[in-house]
Amino acid sequence: MLNLRTISIALLASLSMTSFTVAADTRYISDNLNTYLRGGPSDNYRLTGTINAGEKVELLAVNDSTKYGQIQDSKGRTAWIPMDQLSTAPSLSERVPALEQQVKDLTDKLTNIDNSWNQRTADMQEKVAKSDGIINGLKQENQQLKDELADARKKVSDISLQMDDKQRTIIQQWFMYGGGVAGVGLILGLLLPYLIPRRKKDRWMN
Repeated sequence: MLNLRTISIALLASLSMTSFTVAADTRYISDNLNTYLRGGPSDNYRLTGTINAGEKVELLAVNDSTKYGQIQDSKGRTAWIPMDQLSTAPSLSERVPALEQQVKDLTDKLTNIDNSWNQRTADMQEKVAKSDGIINGLKQENQQLKDELADARKKVSDISLQMDDKQRTIIQQWFMYGGGVAGVGLILGLLLPYLIPRRKKDRWMN
């Protein structure tokens, strides 16, 4: 029995004397796995407690022969656990809050984009409404100018007709006046021989 105890102690001592790789690194306990803590770098050491899955720890050293790592948890406890139970990626318990924050940030950005888009849409609709009002106003003004132009053309046409009538009247009056003058001249030409005294003619003949 003494020999067996001596051999066991020697074996543990030889394990404890195995070369260690010193590593000050942040690691995480694998998700969905509650890990037992041991007092040394092998399964032969007694259990000193447990650690929750996903917990953040500091890796202090690595036993290359037994593939055990010495860690220190958030409570300040120092113990050994198998290296395959450590992960370099953050655990879900650490990633979920970050993902939730990321989702919140993205949601806020989408909300801001949506609000900005709605505001831009409202501004564009307002501009379009104003443009429609301006276009309608220009159309009404154009129609009014067309109506005024038509009225002006009608007035010009009426005035032209009136001027033509007056010209015809003046021409008729001139013809009548000229005819009257010619008639008077003809009458005078016929009457003058009879109006001149005959005695004067006889005197000249004598």
